Amino acid sequence: MNFYSVIIGTELLNGRRSDAHFSFLNNELLKRGWEQKANLVIKDEPPFIEAVFNLLKNDPDAVLFSFGGIGATPDDYTREAAANVFTKGKMEINDSASKAIIEKFGDESYPHRINMANLPLNAGLLKNVVTNVPGFSLENRFFFVPGFPSMAQSMIIEALDKYYPSNKQKIRYSLKALCSENDLIETMKQIPNTVEMSSLPQIDGDNRAVVISISSYDETDAKKYFKVFTDFLEENKIIFRLEDI
Repeated sequence: MNFYSVIIGTELLNGRRSDAHFSFLNNELLKRGWEQKANLVIKDEPPFIEAVFNLLKNDPDAVLFSFGGIGATPDDYTREAAANVFTKGKMEINDSASKAIIEKFGDESYPHRINMANLPLNAGLLKNVVTNVPGFSLENRFFFVPGFPSMAQSMIIEALDKYYPSNKQKIRYSLKALCSENDLIETMKQIPNTVEMSSLPQIDGDNRAVVISISSYDETDAKKYFKVFTDFLEENKIIFRLEDI
């Protein structure tokens, strides 16, 4: 699966608030053997929100976590944007969401708070342990949660535990070589696209080093292509050491 996070908040981009969602989601995914493919922080602009949702919808393996914009104020656009993209604009008053809102707020649910129960068609619900107003999901892979971390984090855990509890762990081998990236480019070209390779140069004055990391879900491939580097370094008498990163 390809995991994406979309954090909707003009106040993040203009510096009025700082983000807490990315690191939390990233850590929860990594604990389960998953990784994010992309993270987007975007403005509260309905056409742009829909354009981003459409982009991710076109990935058949996408899992989306969208943060923010599901409240009851006029600048909360996410519920309608999600409906326009994922359910052809069709929305309905979700009975369970309506009941949860009324249980929490009683008569104060009207006329505005009850609108938070107007969700895209056939939405599932994510429990809100703070205010009881649920987040929602579509197709068990598009998840929409509040912008408040205290509300969103338990919803993320609920969704991941239920639908994406674990993945096969990647096997990773890393080394630090006392040479430049340029010395290893021809070796890098031998690594197939099916194996993940990263090269991180380090420069300290005139001293150069590079950290090479090879990873794969296939342990045989990870060992095989890591050995391509170690063989080259040994043959060329380049000093290196194994790294635990």
